[in-house]
Amino acid sequence: MNTLAASLPPSVADAAPGRGHIRIDDVTVRFTQNGAALDAVRGISIDVKPGEFVSVVGPSGCGKSTLLNIVAGFLKPSAGSATVDGAPIRGPGADRGVVFQQYSLFPWLKVRENVEFGLRMQGMAPAARCARARTLLGLAGLLAFENHYPEQLSGGMKQRVGIVRALATGPQVLLMDEPFGALDAQTRVVMQEILTNMWQQLKLSVLFITHDIEESIFLSDKVYVMTARPGRVKAEIPIPLPRPRTAEMSNSPEFIAILQRLRALIREESLAAMGGELREGGLGGDWHLGKGGVGEAL
Repeated sequence: MNTLAASLPPSVADAAPGRGHIRIDDVTVRFTQNGAALDAVRGISIDVKPGEFVSVVGPSGCGKSTLLNIVAGFLKPSAGSATVDGAPIRGPGADRGVVFQQYSLFPWLKVRENVEFGLRMQGMAPAARCARARTLLGLAGLLAFENHYPEQLSGGMKQRVGIVRALATGPQVLLMDEPFGALDAQTRVVMQEILTNMWQQLKLSVLFITHDIEESIFLSDKVYVMTARPGRVKAEIPIPLPRPRTAEMSNSPEFIAILQRLRALIREESLAAMGGELREGGLGGDWHLGKGGVGEAL
């Protein structure tokens, strides 16, 4: 076992080989709006193998977060199936940790108490949960802040606490919905490196939702590109870059080629999502600046 995993309590360190297999099979999610049926996603299938890091990208409103909510157990599909290790997902479970873009920390609890929360709900003894929380905080470089309140932390530190809290209960799957979206660019890069380092050592299955194409390439083994609503899989793109990933890789010809391909795929769908109002070369029609400073079509 590697150094990081060897220092963890068994239930956290021993991600069982072959566990954490996520399957979304021909799933449709249908909502009713003003009496009319509206499909958020339609007939979508996604496969995350045990220990695999998979990202989902696509235009706004395509249903990325809807997929994550299905796997988290927050939402039931209207058709199709979603399973983890072959078992139907019927609701939230300790086998799946979730990290959101919002920090979702309890402001009245200190950092260690936030990390311990799920363990306390599981009935773990105080001494044991304290030891586990302190070990994980140490690995994330946050042990010195265990007695601080969330309001005393930076954005990056808050999100590290959120990740540690999700890992504390020993899940096989980590679900992440735009976790670094609220961070500045420099902090975001550092958080990506921290996350990929922890994932490599713990070998969890990760389903990662993001709008950032470069982030998806840097982190992932595979990237799914979704269409405009109703969301479907437009492409499944393997990321054959070697690990460990480094920031310098973003300048490599291989990285740039994948980036260009993904940008082209997503641009097609973003234009489709805008109803064709934008076309090659800019806005359709002959536009000029009106007297009020507003563009008017001639």
